[in-house]
Amino acid sequence: MAKKLISGNEAVAYGALAAGVKTVSGYPGTPSTETIEALLKMDLPGTNVEWSANEKVAFEVAAGGALMGYRTMCTMKMTGVNVAYDSLISIAYSGCDGALVVYVVDDPGVSAGMAEQDTRGFAVMTDMPVLEPASLQEAYDLTKYAFELSEAIHSPVFLRSVTSLSQSHGIVDVEARALPEEGHPLFEHNMERYTKAGAAICMNQHKSLIARLEKAQTEIAGKGLNAIDWKAEGGPGLVAVGVVNSYVAEAMAMLEDAGIDLNGLSVLHVKTSCPYPDAELTALLKHCGKILVAEELEPYVENRAYLDAYKAGVQVPILGKNDGTYERVGYYDAAHLVFGLCKLLGVEVPETLKHRMVTAEGHCAARPITVCAGCPHRGTYISIQQAIRKLGMKKEEVMVTGDIGCTILGTTPPFHALWTEVSMGASIPLAQGIVYAGTKNPVVATIGDSTFFHAGMPGLVNALQHHINLTVIIMDNGWTSMTGMQVNPGTIQEAQLFDWQQIDLAGVVRGMGVEDFHIVDPYDLTQMTQAVADSMQYEGVSVVLARRECAIEAARRKVRYTPVHLKAEACTRCKQCIQVTGCPALSFADGEILLDSTQCNGCGICTQICKFGALVKEGQEA
Repeated sequence: MAKKLISGNEAVAYGALAAGVKTVSGYPGTPSTETIEALLKMDLPGTNVEWSANEKVAFEVAAGGALMGYRTMCTMKMTGVNVAYDSLISIAYSGCDGALVVYVVDDPGVSAGMAEQDTRGFAVMTDMPVLEPASLQEAYDLTKYAFELSEAIHSPVFLRSVTSLSQSHGIVDVEARALPEEGHPLFEHNMERYTKAGAAICMNQHKSLIARLEKAQTEIAGKGLNAIDWKAEGGPGLVAVGVVNSYVAEAMAMLEDAGIDLNGLSVLHVKTSCPYPDAELTALLKHCGKILVAEELEPYVENRAYLDAYKAGVQVPILGKNDGTYERVGYYDAAHLVFGLCKLLGVEVPETLKHRMVTAEGHCAARPITVCAGCPHRGTYISIQQAIRKLGMKKEEVMVTGDIGCTILGTTPPFHALWTEVSMGASIPLAQGIVYAGTKNPVVATIGDSTFFHAGMPGLVNALQHHINLTVIIMDNGWTSMTGMQVNPGTIQEAQLFDWQQIDLAGVVRGMGVEDFHIVDPYDLTQMTQAVADSMQYEGVSVVLARRECAIEAARRKVRYTPVHLKAEACTRCKQCIQVTGCPALSFADGEILLDSTQCNGCGICTQICKFGALVKEGQEA
């Protein structure tokens, strides 16, 4: 046993290694990304680790190993479950002879963008167990147990974390890696179990799935995961779910320091929200005179408490989301528990604690976001707007759909270029629907390279099949940049990991049958603008591949561009360089334009915007 200073995501990685995991697959998605990132940095003979094309593929890769009898895991953020669910529900019906752990990180408070989605809803629909760690050590320990539970019930298991836990760091007791078992035979040829060829087969599998969830309840009860700290009978009770357990001690200490007696408070620590801890909930409801349920996002356990109270014939007031004590949005901290416990006890929040009720966001200064200095997407956004003007139209007359990734920053100032952001790959089909709606103006869909490989290809195929008048701009910076510059299928070969192979994105587009295809450099505004304008006038599907490497990764690889200089004597202080590009390397202070050479990577976009020759490439000062 060794002590390591690691994050919650890394704790899951080490827990999987201690469990003897054979395969780990996933798709980058903040806040879950670091689990696979940590594993890819290790020498792990006998264990396969990969970034997959999308979450559905990742789940299927892991499921294949579990069907062979091995211990496997796939990782994703909460919205990745949407992508994987088609196969997830099918494998849940069939079950597996190995262990299959689905590690998902939800994002209460939406610090990483997308929907504030609660994975437990999928677990309820799928009749899959959910383990919810409350601390870094529990993230490690419950990961190990997830594999044991999955094997015991022959079914996949959710391991659910949240941003506040997955991104935190602390000391964790870590065991040595257990090597994966070898020599499993091919899994059984059993159509009754592994296919859906007929109603009787599907219903029998459903019955088996329900029985496996019931077995999970027995296994979990035997493990004693949902523990109760009993206090005085008839006193108040707290049900803390998942990560909320990590704030209980702090909140109680705050209240006790303020002179509020909590000696009579019984606490149920819920670590498995599915299957519901019915026995423990019922026992607490019978023991306590009033209950507070504290769980982030949806009131799944709280709603179950109402049902358990009804079935047990007890009438106990239940505080939580249904009575308005808490909202169904945002994350919790100790202050939320203080507020809820005060309401449970029927006392006012102490004056000494009221300052703790203000959220951290209330103390933060506004921090506008934009693409990085030197980001090639900047040239794409500017060129789209210039192309619209070149064709004699106004910005509000041309709809530009956006997609997930760094492309979404086209919604921010000064561009305000994108009209939509829905889900991975949705930009192209959404644009097709807009064309079907009858607009006579050009429609543009923008999508990043990693997102195109993830879910964009079906949309492009659909648009091609139906001969849609549509411009598709694939913003190819060579990396999955928004989540931390992971490699994707199109990343340059020298940066691919192990023996992974680069896939030629341009070849993929041509292979789909795209006839009007432009490969351009977004650092060249003239070329880029003309390509977009030409595409917008093409009858049918036209694709512009805006290709230039991510500025951060290019800098890491020591790629150097010609430096940009500012000629102060030529500057008219018109601020167009700032207002059009929004580049963070440019600023205006004390009546002067300033160029921060430490941020500037020499992309040269500003030199093409400046009409007075004040911003020039080195060697072109004359």
